[in-house]
Amino acid sequence: MVVDVLLLQSYLQVSTLHSTHMAQVTVLYFAGASTATGRYEETVTLPTTPFPLLSLACHLNSLHPGTGLDKVLATSRWSVDAVMVYEPETCHLKGGEEVAVIPPVSGG
Repeated sequence: MVVDVLLLQSYLQVSTLHSTHMAQVTVLYFAGASTATGRYEETVTLPTTPFPLLSLACHLNSLHPGTGLDKVLATSRWSVDAVMVYEPETCHLKGGEEVAVIPPVSGG
């Protein structure tokens, strides 16, 4: 009986640790996104999981207000774990992913 109680207490402590752990993603910034944030890379805590990729732009803008990042993100593409995301509305982040912000590229 004592062992059962100890096992239950241990399980509850582990469950609590997991439920309070906030999921994070690594965001890679390229070109104008890097200029706007002043960073090439950043670890970002997701407010909830799963977190819609479509909501990440708003979340990043809230972390970098007044930098012009909003304008860059409005025309940028996304990749998750080095795979281009063509339908961001179907992608949900769980934590641990590497998300790249890929602004439009011009060349000649």
